[in-house]
Amino acid sequence: MTLEDGVFCGPYSVFTNDKYPRAVNPDGSLKAASDWTTTPTRVRRGASIGANATVVCGATVGCWAMVGAGAVVTHDVPDYALVCGVPARVCGFVCPCGRRLAGAQTSADAVILRCPQCGREVALARPVWEEHAAALTEVSLSAGPAGGAR
Repeated sequence: MTLEDGVFCGPYSVFTNDKYPRAVNPDGSLKAASDWTTTPTRVRRGASIGANATVVCGATVGCWAMVGAGAVVTHDVPDYALVCGVPARVCGFVCPCGRRLAGAQTSADAVILRCPQCGREVALARPVWEEHAAALTEVSLSAGPAGGAR
């Protein structure tokens, strides 16, 4: 498992290391160290893992992403994504300051979201936005200035 600089891991956060864990082999003999197959996990710079969240091995949590308390991460999490639930699903995008991003301006290759707290603008690759936009109700696309903060 790799935790990059600035990662926050809340209390009782869990990282698994084997996709198919068993204490014994099918014949009943105890597994030896050579019987285990560990799978790497990576949490990228500035990401936060909430209390009691579980990150299943093989997943990468993107830069500045936030995993909600109690979530179970089974797939990669995009940069700046907020994921919640079991299994974890993208439910928004967050600023490096931790607040939910709001409003959206589009260009040919990116979607720009703005933080209502600090004013920072975050650019998401258009394919990332399009993959998750249907599930987002807090952020709306507009041709005008970013807005819609709550």
